[in-house]
Amino acid sequence: MEQERTEIQDLGEFGLIDYLTRNIEIQNASTVLGVGDDAAVIDHFGKQTVISTDMLVEGIHFDLMYTPLKHLGYKAVVVNLSDIYAMNATPTQITVSIAFSNRFSLEALNEFYEGVYAACEKYGVDLIGGDTSNSQKGFIISVTAIGEVTPDQFVKRSTAEKGDLLCVTGDLGAAYLGLTLLEREKKIYLESPEVKPDLEDQTYIIGRQLKPEARKDIIEFLQQEDIKPTSMMDVSDGLSSEILHIAKQSNLGVVLYEDKIPIAQESKEIAMKFGLDPTACALSGGEDYELLFTMKQADYDKIVLNEQISVIGYMTDITEGAHILTKGGNKYKLVAQGWNAFQQ
Repeated sequence: MEQERTEIQDLGEFGLIDYLTRNIEIQNASTVLGVGDDAAVIDHFGKQTVISTDMLVEGIHFDLMYTPLKHLGYKAVVVNLSDIYAMNATPTQITVSIAFSNRFSLEALNEFYEGVYAACEKYGVDLIGGDTSNSQKGFIISVTAIGEVTPDQFVKRSTAEKGDLLCVTGDLGAAYLGLTLLEREKKIYLESPEVKPDLEDQTYIIGRQLKPEARKDIIEFLQQEDIKPTSMMDVSDGLSSEILHIAKQSNLGVVLYEDKIPIAQESKEIAMKFGLDPTACALSGGEDYELLFTMKQADYDKIVLNEQISVIGYMTDITEGAHILTKGGNKYKLVAQGWNAFQQ
């Protein structure tokens, strides 16, 4: 049965916006006025406001050959919320702007927004505005996330101190391996369309690529345990480049222990199958959206029982540089080989 297709031009821009925003329910008291007027109104009642924007471009950041539109809508929101959590803040509102060509039907856009709303519901944020426009080809998404934080509780990248422990949440490298598998199957399909894709039941690594999650749970845990990280950022471009950001901006050196880097068993197995080094995938892969943070050694006892947090190194004097100690006991300079948006 062929799926129904409604042309966007049949609705016009305002009709499209009305259709896509018809079921919005406000979840935050700080959202005074949402979609439907010239501008939204938010009031954070004495809290400080945190704002972050990301743009996702078809063919650069995502490939619709293997990315379902619902997953894409979900991911577009989550990657922005991750930036808000990385400031030790709570996201409360988002705006979503999209540009699309006439190859996208109303049903396709509706699927994308289903993902947007699923993320909003899971993380308790309100969609309060955005814009729609034509694009000559492809799909362009811009999301702005707004959050709140108690005055002076936000955490920057530049405030780590010598002797601080370096910590990371979850596990690393899985999203990159998921992408590698999807790209491999795409190549096979383009060469031989009759060959059925074989994703090898790798639901974990594919899920990490197509439907990542932001670490709301960690921010809640840190607040509950009264731990304020001394510096923090999210891991979007690969562990090594993020560690170097914190070290450089804090004017410090760093020691990273290879054997402490958390890598899931599924990731290790598929990396070996692909002939890739799991550590290299974790250091340079990106798109894990875990939190990388530093904290005072005195807080170590508070996190030791949390299986979602790994201590992977410590901050040193700037004169000592940035190094990784390998499992074999060798010491190498840590280099940034993460994903670079401008190296295509």
